[in-house]
Amino acid sequence: MEGFPISIGECCAKNMNGSSLLSAGSPPRYNMVNETQAAANFAETFRDGGSVVKQKPRTIGELREAGYKPHTVKQEIRRNLISRIEAGQEHFPGIIGYGETVLPHLENALLSGQDIIFLGERGQAKSRLIRSLVNLLDDEAPAITGCEINDSPFDPICRHCRDLIASEGEHAEIEWIDRDRRYGEKLATPDITIADLIGEVDPIKVAEGRYLSDELTIHYGLIPRHNRGIFCINELPDLAERIQVGLLNIMEERDVQIRGYRIRLPLDVLVVASANPEDYTNRGRIITPLKDRYGAQIRTHYPKNAEHEIDIVEQERTHFEDDTDRKVDVPQYMKEIVVEITRLARRSPDINQRSGVSVRASIADYEALLANAMRRAIRLKETDVVPRVSDLPFVLPALTGKIEFETVDDGREEQIVDRLIQGAVLAVFNRYFSLGELEPIIARFKAGYAVEVSDMTPSADYVKLMKDTEGLEAAIEKLGARASDPATASAVEFVLEGLHLNKRLNKDKVSGRYQYRG
Repeated sequence: MEGFPISIGECCAKNMNGSSLLSAGSPPRYNMVNETQAAANFAETFRDGGSVVKQKPRTIGELREAGYKPHTVKQEIRRNLISRIEAGQEHFPGIIGYGETVLPHLENALLSGQDIIFLGERGQAKSRLIRSLVNLLDDEAPAITGCEINDSPFDPICRHCRDLIASEGEHAEIEWIDRDRRYGEKLATPDITIADLIGEVDPIKVAEGRYLSDELTIHYGLIPRHNRGIFCINELPDLAERIQVGLLNIMEERDVQIRGYRIRLPLDVLVVASANPEDYTNRGRIITPLKDRYGAQIRTHYPKNAEHEIDIVEQERTHFEDDTDRKVDVPQYMKEIVVEITRLARRSPDINQRSGVSVRASIADYEALLANAMRRAIRLKETDVVPRVSDLPFVLPALTGKIEFETVDDGREEQIVDRLIQGAVLAVFNRYFSLGELEPIIARFKAGYAVEVSDMTPSADYVKLMKDTEGLEAAIEKLGARASDPATASAVEFVLEGLHLNKRLNKDKVSGRYQYRG
């Protein structure tokens, strides 16, 4: 029996020639007691030397004969995490910028079997991180059919399942629960009750003739219903302190009291929570005994550099099926300007820093920028969609909805956003150019040259302007913006605005258009 697979999952994954039938990283679903028993138990499930299993175990007896070995959800997550680390596979998809900060702490907590609190401002991927933990569960897990709390076939904890096994024994039926059904979450709100999270006596069951002390009268809450899975409480400090007290026994003593009736409920749950540091002072707090029962508190953060934030924006922005009708080409400097606006906002004294400025601000700004560029391309009948500096004022509605201002004066918000946009353009421009290399352009404008631009100026006009202005074509070449007329138009505006913000050109607004002059 040398080399026989140690699990049904591996039996399914390999044919007689050793080739893989399952996708890489698929976790084995069943653990075998030993190779000899595995061969004996499953000899009849293969057909003509193939590797297709006819059916999964359907009863507790069949599951026991299959050699299934029960394990806790934390053991299951730990095993699958170890397998993925060994194989060099990605186990937290879509998470950018946390590779050297948050993820190592998360991996350590999971390897230690600890419950986890994620602490961070809004828009720091706390919910996405938590939901990605589902990928570390097995594809399916066996449970007693009809059980409200997904009881283990070999170690049931609810009265209904214990009675069922007592009457039907090894013939009791089981079902297979996929990983998505083993994850649940609840947004903490002040009106949440113990009944929502843990359970309550069901008056209908009492009316049917059962006693209040009968365990079968209990209607289980969300946490017991995700037994043998993962349960998340978002914004934990918003949960009333008396409800937080109700979680203490669930997480440690493993018993609960419902209407004074004490039942032993050794739930097998990975309990994860998220919290905003602001909540500790503004809306509530996590009570010390509950915080003490969490094994790890992991602090999240905003992207450490612009490159990570740009990657997140590109990944998260809304994509439409008709995006292929027109070529969308966003110059790198325009992407940098968008994220620089957000990064400046995170340091601005005019913006409430306690509430944070999330990456969602960059995403919304980017979408608004693309929308205005798309609108221009449609109206001017241009095939390429390329954002320009003159599109930046149109991010105002998107940005103001994502930040909280310290001032309440009318009109101040627009002035603050304008300063952020100007500061972002200036910072990015100075990373691309030195003023010395643009002296020919400055000299041309000092000689009395002036131009007018707007967000609706056709791209061909900018191409003519580039050719008429000494030194401008070389600057455009440096930006690599000669691929199309709209790309050239975007680069021309970037150079002119950069020179204006460096106080080398004057800029006037006339009837919705902008005039640059010496």
